[in-house]
Amino acid sequence: GSPRRLLLVSNSTLHGGGYLGHCQQHIQSFLGRKVKRVLFIPYALHDRDSYARSAREKFESLGYGLDSIHESCDPVEAVRKSEAIFIGGGNTFRLLKALYDNSLIQEIRKRVLEDGIPYMGSSAGTNVATISINTTNDMPIVYPPSLQALGLVPFNINPHYLDPDVKSTHMGETREERIRQYHEEPNTPPVLGLREGAMLLVEGDKATLQGVTGARLFLRGKKPTEHEPGTDFSFLLTDSNPLNP
Repeated sequence: GSPRRLLLVSNSTLHGGGYLGHCQQHIQSFLGRKVKRVLFIPYALHDRDSYARSAREKFESLGYGLDSIHESCDPVEAVRKSEAIFIGGGNTFRLLKALYDNSLIQEIRKRVLEDGIPYMGSSAGTNVATISINTTNDMPIVYPPSLQALGLVPFNINPHYLDPDVKSTHMGETREERIRQYHEEPNTPPVLGLREGAMLLVEGDKATLQGVTGARLFLRGKKPTEHEPGTDFSFLLTDSNPLNP
């Protein structure tokens, strides 16, 4: 079995709470006591200093030191020495481009999939943990060399998943319609729509939906299905794809 350990969170902030407040107990349970320091990757936002300050404040309040990769003179070495990795939210295209520009894709994959260090993502950081960023909600403000992402799981996630508002007069596509358009393309993997307040815990070959809001699963050619917290999504980890042969 794979040693991977992932906590993939839909959103960093839940309405009415502070930064990572809704999932802080999950974070402590996930990282445990062995991890002393977390490597933070703030590439999804432009103001990396301010972002790192917010993340450091939160993680220190939970009992963990935090190093931000943008303060390191050698990002690759920082990943190689890391005990745990946290990639925060922001613009997914900006984030993925920076991961490629700093030669971090393979390094992070190795640390997580082979060495088994914990990986936590929220929003954009959850998007890049999957096969590709094709199902992000973000605008392509920059151009990464590929839409292929870290491939830590063999499916895609749509964070901040929004259900259609039956009272809305908005005529643009719903999130469900956009995911269906993605699945009109051949050989597209499952997409897990994670509502705000939901997260996916992956431990080896077991995946469990956690949080308070549930998720919607989209499989190519099938009707979407609704899932409550506690759902076992381990079957999604067995689907084959080029990144996880």
